[in-house]
Amino acid sequence: TAGTTGVSLGLVCAAKGYGLEIVFSEAFSEEKRRTMQAFGARVTDVPSDNKKITEALIKGMINAAAEISRRPGHWYCDQLNNHDAIEGYIPLGEEIWQQTDGRIDAFVHSVSTAHSIHGVTEALWSHRREIRIVAVEPEESAVLSGKPSGSHKIEGIGIGFIPPLWRPELVNEIQTVTTSDAKQMTRRLAREEGIFAGTSSGANVVAAIRVAQRLGQDATVATIIVDSGMRYLSTDIFRNESDA
Repeated sequence: TAGTTGVSLGLVCAAKGYGLEIVFSEAFSEEKRRTMQAFGARVTDVPSDNKKITEALIKGMINAAAEISRRPGHWYCDQLNNHDAIEGYIPLGEEIWQQTDGRIDAFVHSVSTAHSIHGVTEALWSHRREIRIVAVEPEESAVLSGKPSGSHKIEGIGIGFIPPLWRPELVNEIQTVTTSDAKQMTRRLAREEGIFAGTSSGANVVAAIRVAQRLGQDATVATIIVDSGMRYLSTDIFRNESDA
């Protein structure tokens, strides 16, 4: 996990009394690690190349998790191949439909496992098939767009290869966003809108604004602010230039 799923599992396992083994990396924020550990998780690290998120890093983490899962009494969540996860996001799509009173023209969201964008799409398209679905990925590793795998620093998205449960037929278009633009928008959201978020949220908003500009001022474009900026204070996102 890059942290978000790990934190969620940490909460559930603590409440249910289960042990939890997490495979993580120093490529992701220290706040996520400490939160998972606070819930009692044991964290195994896979080293990155200078904190870059790459295909090699993600596959190394997957292999480490699979190895741990073979121990007696262990069960592997295997989130990339977990079909149950998609259904878990259908209520989110229903909430978006209800909150917009059905007046939504496009939904824009970044891709990691692809579960969240596909679950939301299934819900929205069950109401109106004309809603435009826009996937977002890092420009530096735009594999969904058919480009080579590369490295980036937008936590939680862009795993460097096509997710096993990716369904291109559930997406109308793909937008790419650079790490630099995602970070800049994340800072703008905090300073100009009072929205304290992480870089994948910044990428979502960059792409959503592009789509909104194209569709016109009467269109309603929805996206998601994925998590809190409190999880990224140890990174360079909110660091003042004088501190860099």
